Amino acid sequence: MQWEAITWQRMAERLAGHLDDPDRAPGPGSWQRVGIDGAPAAGTGALAGELAEALRLRGRPSLVVPTDGFLRPASLRFEFGRQDVDSYLGGWYDTAALWREVFGPTDPGGSGRVLPDLWDPVTDRATRSPYVTLPPGGVLLVHGPLLLGHWFPFDLSVHVRLSPGALARRTEESERWTGAAFARYEAEADPASAADAVVRADDPRHPAWTGIRRR
Repeated sequence: MQWEAITWQRMAERLAGHLDDPDRAPGPGSWQRVGIDGAPAAGTGALAGELAEALRLRGRPSLVVPTDGFLRPASLRFEFGRQDVDSYLGGWYDTAALWREVFGPTDPGGSGRVLPDLWDPVTDRATRSPYVTLPPGGVLLVHGPLLLGHWFPFDLSVHVRLSPGALARRTEESERWTGAAFARYEAEADPASAADAVVRADDPRHPAWTGIRRR
């Protein structure tokens, strides 16, 4: 891969410009959907926030949806133990709810009425958050881990990549067992090949990226 040194703000501006290209503009009654994929330690929420601000400055409404708001209840996540790699990869996130409450409403001709979160993992209860209506022409920004292994319909996808060493350093000790899950995800889903842009973020102060690749 060819890497270009860049700031997070400048990266967000480039992504916003790509989305704002008239050739990629959503049709009437449609939305654009962006996935920012990466382990929790990769800080995908920061890039999502930068991109939301870059879009705001262009007059584009957006909605940021973290997948941590769609974790399944603890009784399901921890059915086979708290450190089961298979469960983490296939059973922690409520992908059916994401399809139903986030992606379905932003399909062409949808309502745009998105549920921003469903479950609070701290209280292990439903959040009861109100729906948010994203107007047509708006941009849905979904961020979190394991996004590129579920065939979610992204118009633009970014994979924020950490080396195994950086992932271990930047992950809480109690969560380092997830390193094995992310190693499997890299091998099985190959997110670096699936994404439209890849970011190298071992040092968050000095990211580098591939730019947006032609498809």
